[in-house]
Parts: sequence; structure tokens; C-alpha cells
Amino acid sequence: MKKTRISDILIFVFLVALSFVFLIPIITVVANSFKDKFSISQTPFVLPNSTTFSGVENYINGIADTGFPSAFFWSLFITLSSVGVIVLFTSMTAWYITRNKTRFNKTLYYLFVFSMIVPFQMVMFTMSKIANLLRLDNPFGLIFIYLGFGAGLSVFIFSGFVKSIPISLEEAAIIDGCNVFQTFWHVVFPMLRPTAITVAILNTMWIWNDYLLPYLIIGSDYKTIPIAVQYLKGGYGSVDMGAMMAMLVLSIVPVVTFYLTCQKYIIKGVAAGAVKG
Repeated sequence: MKKTRISDILIFVFLVALSFVFLIPIITVVANSFKDKFSISQTPFVLPNSTTFSGVENYINGIADTGFPSAFFWSLFITLSSVGVIVLFTSMTAWYITRNKTRFNKTLYYLFVFSMIVPFQMVMFTMSKIANLLRLDNPFGLIFIYLGFGAGLSVFIFSGFVKSIPISLEEAAIIDGCNVFQTFWHVVFPMLRPTAITVAILNTMWIWNDYLLPYLIIGSDYKTIPIAVQYLKGGYGSVDMGAMMAMLVLSIVPVVTFYLTCQKYIIKGVAAGAVKG
């Protein structure tokens, strides 16, 4: 009993220390966002003091130089729309291929799973060309491209949870007069809520912070936050580090807030999605 208690304390201390290690980069970015750019280069790991403190000057300059309000709008629009489309269509797909056990649906499921292991670099040039030909090189077209890239993991997670839902509930709904769509919306989808939130969190963190895909598809016409921050680079590789740190802080605040609000659903949803039937 005593050995178990000591081991638990040691594990707790180790995890607390590990959490501080993960927090150091965030603390460093936040601290440097309030320092002048020369102090950031000379003493990046020192907290701001009366000499190096620059107030909110970095935030004002960063917002002005990057067009942050416009970039924030496009990031928010693309993220919310893409996540909504992913959750809606992949939940319906997972329910259909799980409940209709045909050879075609089984093959379709494995294709979704296979898509998770295909590196993005293998398809990015072909994808960019096709997106241009199909006139998908705009924020609305980017939503459907995110649906394609996010479908694999989302269908996999939803399928695992659907297998744990008793089919008798759906049969009872059909007997009561529900059609297929009513059965899904009023019986199945409410039970998918923990998994849906998990899928939404995972895709939100990915899409909000994604740089390469928006850069390849929409370029600088509709700058998202990662692209806007990149434009703080000046000639000959010069970078306004103060403004960049300030913009990084503003970019991580929404997604960190969203994650902390919904984090309790992640483990619950992933564990539910791991059930096999």
C-alpha cells in the first residue's frame, strides 16, 4: 500500500513537471509579446521588466501590419464552416456504412481509414491543380477540400461509436413511424454528441492552425491568420518579432479557449469511438 502511494506521488510530480515543460513555449511567447523586439532577440527567456516592457505596442503594430481583423474573420469562417460540414457528413456516412454491411461499404470504410496514412505532400500539387480547375480556389471551395482531408479520421471515430448504439433503438423509431432521416436526427445523432464534440475539437485545432493548405489554395487573396502572420517578414529575412509574438498570442487564444471549454469530451468521445462491435 505504501509503495503504491509513493509511486502515485512520483507519477504526479513527474506529470506536473512535464506540464510545465509543455507550458514553457506558451509562456515564452506571451512574455515576449510585451517586450520590444531588441530585447526579444537578446533575452528571449527573461520576463519583461521596466526597461524591456513595451505595453500593447506590439499588438497595435501587428494588427495594423497583418490586417488581423480580416484574417480573423476568414479563419473563423473557414474553421466553423469546415468543422460543421465535417461533423454533419461524416456522422451520416459512418452511420450508413456501419448499419449497411455490404462489400462496397466495407471497402469504402477501409478507403477512409487508408486516407489517414497518405502524406499530404503526395497529393498537394495534384490537389491544387484540380482545385483550380474546379474553381475551388476560394474560401467556400476550401471548405469541401477540408471535408475530404478530415473525413478519414472522423468517419473512423464515428463508426466506432455507432457500433455501440443498440440497433433496437433505431428499429423502435422506425416502428413508431420515423423515416431514415428522422431516425438519424432524433435518435442516432443526439447519442453521437460526445463523439461529435471530439471530432469538432480535433478538426478545429487542425484547421485553425493550418498554414499550408490555405496558402496553396487561396494564397494571399483571403489571408487566414497563419498566412497573415507570415507576412510580417520583411526584406532580407528581417522579422518584427514583437508583432509576430503578439499575433501568435491572439491566434492561439480562441482555439485554447475552445479546447479548455470542451476538453472533458475528448477522452469520453475517443473512448466511446474505440468500442468495437
